[in-house]
Amino acid sequence: MEERKGFGSTFGFLMAAVGSAVGLGNIWGFPNKMGANGGFTFLIIYLILAALCGFIVMVGELALGRRTGRGVVSAYQVLSKKFKWLGWLGIIAPFLILGFYCALGGYCIKYVVLNVGNIFGAGFGNNGLGSGEVFGNMLTNQLESVIYGLIFVLLTLVIVMGGVSSGIEKFCSIGMPCLFFMLVIVIIRACTLGGNDFAVAVLQPDGSTVEQLIHSSSLDGLKYMFQPGYVTGTGYYVPATAEVAGQVVSAINGVPVVKFINEIPNFISILSTAGGQMFFSLSLGMGIMITYGSYLDKKQNIEKNALVIVICDTLIALMAGLAVMPARFSLDATGAIGGPKLLFITMQNVFNSMGTVGYVFGIIFYLLVILAAVSSSISLLEVIVAHFVDKARDAGKGDKRKSYSAIAAVAAGLLCVLVCMDGLGSNGMAPFDILKIEANGWSDCWLDFLDMISEGVLMPLGALLMSLCIGYELKPQFVDEECCLEGNAFKSKTFFNICIKSITPILMVLVLLGQLDSFFSLGLFS
Repeated sequence: MEERKGFGSTFGFLMAAVGSAVGLGNIWGFPNKMGANGGFTFLIIYLILAALCGFIVMVGELALGRRTGRGVVSAYQVLSKKFKWLGWLGIIAPFLILGFYCALGGYCIKYVVLNVGNIFGAGFGNNGLGSGEVFGNMLTNQLESVIYGLIFVLLTLVIVMGGVSSGIEKFCSIGMPCLFFMLVIVIIRACTLGGNDFAVAVLQPDGSTVEQLIHSSSLDGLKYMFQPGYVTGTGYYVPATAEVAGQVVSAINGVPVVKFINEIPNFISILSTAGGQMFFSLSLGMGIMITYGSYLDKKQNIEKNALVIVICDTLIALMAGLAVMPARFSLDATGAIGGPKLLFITMQNVFNSMGTVGYVFGIIFYLLVILAAVSSSISLLEVIVAHFVDKARDAGKGDKRKSYSAIAAVAAGLLCVLVCMDGLGSNGMAPFDILKIEANGWSDCWLDFLDMISEGVLMPLGALLMSLCIGYELKPQFVDEECCLEGNAFKSKTFFNICIKSITPILMVLVLLGQLDSFFSLGLFS
């Protein structure tokens, strides 16, 4: 049987693991969710969950992978009769995420091209159009979106075809330090922006609007993220719509309609939001860490590596907030505050308002977003590829990596095409249109639909079941033995044992119920 090759160094593994964790959710999700859920309060809850759930689940998944030396499906099949089916959740979730990740990655490539065009005054720049119109045109131009999405799929495929050491590790060892460096550059510029006055039409509870002038600065972006009670104190404005003469509009006489937000969700809502973000951000419950763990050398300290990954991911998420929120509040106070619109409309508005130098920062920003997206997409594809490569190797068919990588990429590409054709619900191809289901927030477009299934359900469910598997089927002693190989000490053994059998499962049940309550408006905690 051909030898299964793994990571060549601790640094390479850490960069790959951190890269899988650092993705688009860190950039457009974490800062907004932090601000909208009480600022520092959210951060504290997130850190508690990261310690009691994230770290625990990550140690368990890395131990599972290294003990078996197999991908996520085979790992469970080898170790547990009762949970042998669980690994398939770790295949389905990455596949669904990969579909919309590639579409978004394609959008980022488009925006690098757009900002290059802006610098040179070329026809592929903004051409005098507003950022919202540019983004809308891109979404409705299905062919262009598909082409850019498939370019991103091809980029992901090439890296994964190179293998773990020569492909994934090499890319992440260079890409992640570059991402960090570019992120620092953007942060410095964002946090040194001044303030500006903005005219807004504030939507009143009775549906009327009142025009007023607001002053917003980069400091407001920092307050939004960190200051406890900022939402209930000063508050903030978010884009809204109003009905004028029977027409729903987002602006009146060129003045954007906004509404004032001064409410903080309840504790369970914050808990579920923080938990969902944590699972998605740390790449837990979807087979990535089990797969990467299977490539780990026995000398590697699983406990230390897990701790470094959790800390680095949280740090970069906070840094992403420092890159986008101060800029948003300073130069586009009425722009989107999260999601794709923050990334492709608000941030592009920011760069447009800075003149030619802004386009340079735009190129840097979207390149770092591409790096974050690629580092995540290659880990998602590797989960799928590793399973089938291992099966072929066990059957004596040799290394079929290139073949299975191509097949998996084609499948992901087809899902990417669907997301691109949908254009975030702009082209009449939303899930509620095709599947004939009731229109809800999660069914407005294929991106939200796939995100709901993966982040909202499969990931917390998979992590919950994994903790039960280790806590009651395999027993925590299994992880202790794996962590103590080659003279390593498992310093958090007692903490791990207590959490994996009681605290972690309970918290993950609350997170899962909160996610279901949020997506389906069940009213469980109202």
